[in-house]
Amino acid sequence: MIKVVIYEDNPQLREGLTMLINGTDDFEVLAAFKHCNNAAEEIEIYQPDVVLMDIDMPGANGIEGLKAIRQVDSRVRVLMLTVFDDNKNVFEALKNGANGYLLKKTSPSRLTEYIQEAHTGGAPMTSSIASQVLKMFSEIHSPASDDYNLSEREKQVLQLLVNGYSYKMIAADMYISIDTVRSHIKKIYEKLQVNSKSEAVAKAFKNKII
Repeated sequence: MIKVVIYEDNPQLREGLTMLINGTDDFEVLAAFKHCNNAAEEIEIYQPDVVLMDIDMPGANGIEGLKAIRQVDSRVRVLMLTVFDDNKNVFEALKNGANGYLLKKTSPSRLTEYIQEAHTGGAPMTSSIASQVLKMFSEIHSPASDDYNLSEREKQVLQLLVNGYSYKMIAADMYISIDTVRSHIKKIYEKLQVNSKSEAVAKAFKNKII
């Protein structure tokens, strides 16, 4: 039995979703709420397998509800079910731990299939949303156009910094002196225009330098 909790402020849709899911074999709606102001507490009480979460609700919105749930439960599968198909909402939902993103125009039969898919570890998305996610992923992970003119040796040192190596460990790994390590790191900081290891590592990730 797949246990579901629903967050939806529209009473007709909330009732319709409840009837649909309860009328499907091996599904049960444990509770349905018109807002997610108390989502963390409710999820701890009901312990559902899957949550259907609207975004535009009075009080806390669905993204805030998702964040609250993730603070107390990383296991439950949360599917956003919304009319919003803009990049910002999609990105914020997935960044904060949503397991899927569905539009409310999804057909009833597909909706129960998506819930089943999420329950078994999938990440269901309406096709138009999946296309957006692939595009965002491509843009985020596209090769950097600027490597800041780092030499191969400097990139090697930067990679070891990213891996958490100390100056002494870098020196041992690369068979160079600690003074040489310091010299490389000084040049790396100058080229990246940063002042600390943490800034250098952050910039390396952000710009896909290594």
